Amino acid sequence: MRPGFSGMLLAFSLLLSTPAAPDAADVTRSGQPVFDRVVELVDENFYDTTAVARFNTAARALIDGRTHAISAASPPNDVDDAITSVLASLRVSHTGRYKPDTIDYFELSDIFRFAIRDDLRRLFPPDGEVSYPGIGMVTAVDGDRRFVADVYDGSPAEKAGLLVGDEILSVDGLPYREIGSFAGKEGRSVEIRLRRHRDAAPFSAKVQVERLRPLPMFERAIDESLALSEREGHKIGYVRLWTLSTRNGLDIVAEALATGRLKDAEGVIVDLRGRWGGGPADAAELFVGDTPTFRLVPRRGDATLANFRWRKPVVALIDKGTRSGLELFAYALRQNAIPLVGERSAGALLAGRAYVLPDDSLLELAVSDAVIDNDLRLEGIGIEPDRAVPFPLAYAAGKDPQREVAIGEMVRMLEAGTTGHAAPPQEPAATR
Repeated sequence: MRPGFSGMLLAFSLLLSTPAAPDAADVTRSGQPVFDRVVELVDENFYDTTAVARFNTAARALIDGRTHAISAASPPNDVDDAITSVLASLRVSHTGRYKPDTIDYFELSDIFRFAIRDDLRRLFPPDGEVSYPGIGMVTAVDGDRRFVADVYDGSPAEKAGLLVGDEILSVDGLPYREIGSFAGKEGRSVEIRLRRHRDAAPFSAKVQVERLRPLPMFERAIDESLALSEREGHKIGYVRLWTLSTRNGLDIVAEALATGRLKDAEGVIVDLRGRWGGGPADAAELFVGDTPTFRLVPRRGDATLANFRWRKPVVALIDKGTRSGLELFAYALRQNAIPLVGERSAGALLAGRAYVLPDDSLLELAVSDAVIDNDLRLEGIGIEPDRAVPFPLAYAAGKDPQREVAIGEMVRMLEAGTTGHAAPPQEPAATR
């Protein structure tokens, strides 16, 4: 595969720029080390100096006691609330604090592993490889209930039959916790109590707990998502790009399209309803680029796929999980008249980096603006789909109305003999 696919990491995950803030020295310190370090990092590195001024006003209000006071003696919950409050004043994506009782903490630690490389061996002994106990499931809270929001392809959760939309009632008889429910149980099974339909009786599922390494797990999920199905006499391929931050994810997709499981597809559905962005800025060129496909053929041994371009029809799926590098991917598809199905994307297109805080929690901070074609910003705006399809999560029972509409759109395109590639549409510039 050409070096651009896996060697040219986009700044969304690893940018290290440090813009200066105008009034950083004016913020009185609270004496609470984690809070003060957050203030310091925002003052020194956040990309928008106007927002930094607003942030410092919010921080001073907390330190001076004009709102809920923060000090060296503040209990942990108050510190958490104060940090959440001041970061919210920045009003942007790629900015938040993550603690090691969340899946996000581990996934972002692996994605930002270069930025926090000096802390990896201490945080994840003995070899610095990020991992956590889990089953490959992400949940979301709706009111006072918790539902399965995503099941990673090939994960223990998928193998145990858990479906998106299942209500999570308990794990081993206790309330669900993202990390705590599985800690110390690697290699054993947990009993998860579920409700699949609103008025149905609960049932139990036994799920094996694994030690999950985020980026390898995402590569496995991308590979396991590859599927070729037949609909109305047409062979339709499918792949879900959970993130663009893996080393080999795009290579896996290219090989599948060129010579693997999707080589016989007449068209392919590219699912951009991901978890994280990152990755190479030119990732969408796999589907819309104009360079030729070519192989390197040695005297002995197998030929190597050096560059591949998919020339057949494409339909893409987007939703609020389409963010950062995946959002840029979706924008490139839109500019090439490839249909987008689903819901508005996240509107989260900035460049971030991670910092380890004194309590070993993780601060993600937006350190650079992201501008497309000189004047277009997607931050806070997102991309509207061509076919808007809602996806009610609660008790979905594994049904995916967005994917079904995308399949229908693909059948229509194949019947009409169209590719979905045309002259780029004219979009008005958007600004925040």
